[in-house]
Amino acid sequence: MMNRVKITAVRKTEYPDLMARYENPILHACDVLIGQSWISEDGKRPNGMCESAWGSMREFVEALARGEGNFFDGWMKNPMSAMISCNDGFRPVSFYLEVLED
Repeated sequence: MMNRVKITAVRKTEYPDLMARYENPILHACDVLIGQSWISEDGKRPNGMCESAWGSMREFVEALARGEGNFFDGWMKNPMSAMISCNDGFRPVSFYLEVLED
């Protein structure tokens, strides 16, 4: 049986100086909201989860779902969790991943 993993957006940052210097203007940027959360079942991407953000966290979610943890030898206070940021260098979002106790 695989663990369910809760994914919560905990911080969103923007770097206007980098956007002005390097990014082409875009009409629709990230629409993730702080506090928004999703539940991953069987290590799969939850409905509504940004595909790019999922690409940054997929391996960690899959590992937590399998019962693996303690990434990088004690990195997190809760060994069955991880803090992962999406790969958007202009407006990164930090996500807290944690195994749900059933």
